[in-house]
Amino acid sequence: MTFLMVSYPERVAVFREAFARSLPDVEFVSDPEQVAPEKVRYLMAWTFPEDLAERYPNLEAVFCVGAGIDHVLNAKLAPSVKLIRMIEPGLTTLMRDYVVMSVLALHRRLPAYLQLQREHKWVNLDFAWADQRRVSVLGLGELGQASLNALKPFGFQLAGWSRSPRTLEGIRCHHGPEGLKEMLAATDILICLLPLTPETRGILNADLFAQLPAGASLIQVGRGEHLDHDALLQALDSGHLEAAFVDVTVPEPLPAEHPMWSHPKVILTPHVAAHTRADSAAAATIANLRRMMAGETPVGLVDLERGY
Repeated sequence: MTFLMVSYPERVAVFREAFARSLPDVEFVSDPEQVAPEKVRYLMAWTFPEDLAERYPNLEAVFCVGAGIDHVLNAKLAPSVKLIRMIEPGLTTLMRDYVVMSVLALHRRLPAYLQLQREHKWVNLDFAWADQRRVSVLGLGELGQASLNALKPFGFQLAGWSRSPRTLEGIRCHHGPEGLKEMLAATDILICLLPLTPETRGILNADLFAQLPAGASLIQVGRGEHLDHDALLQALDSGHLEAAFVDVTVPEPLPAEHPMWSHPKVILTPHVAAHTRADSAAAATIANLRRMMAGETPVGLVDLERGY
């Protein structure tokens, strides 16, 4: 059986070595031109050809090299083909670190202090204690749970929202439309870690921002299509929202003239919140292949009807 991986040479080299060491019976190929398409049973990449299903007729599984899989959902794969998103500790810890950094920066009002520094003003701003700050996460998957667990030691009031009911120790869990309204009304810092689905596309819009208390802040680390840029800028300019960390946008990069580049209440980063770590991703992929060979369900298997 053949595993085809299309990615950066440095990442491919790590995977190739791991496969040779741990799965020597699986043919590992990194050049699509060097393998007959009908031999490919497993395919890993970030971008996929439009004729994916037709090009590789004997596919058993498609592995996404990252956590997002929304760009693969329209590939019209055969019902028997498994779609697997990347769940590996390197990506998770990077996202956890970015979220903690952003929450602490917003909690201590760093964007406002940076603007005061630019204006050469020495001003002490009002503050809140950690146990007075309400931090909420949209999306309670692997990344959302890891982020919330990392925030627990700081003493914040923590909450999370998901489409279906969840129970997490030390977290106020909400679900469904009414649960979302309830959580938003009691949120000072909102973190978006949702998957991108038809239901979540554009969810960070004017209506949602209006449901947050005045002075709330946003951390956008989901997918670029979640955010209405104009609505965010209007909420910031009106003073309803205090600040935002934005790591994902549409398009990427933003046009040079886009106001978010220089907005004093926005900290903009170039889609760096999380990256797949090659060695731990290779180990996770090999473990998943072994599960599949044993007839077990792989970690990160996507429910195509739900879209995640």
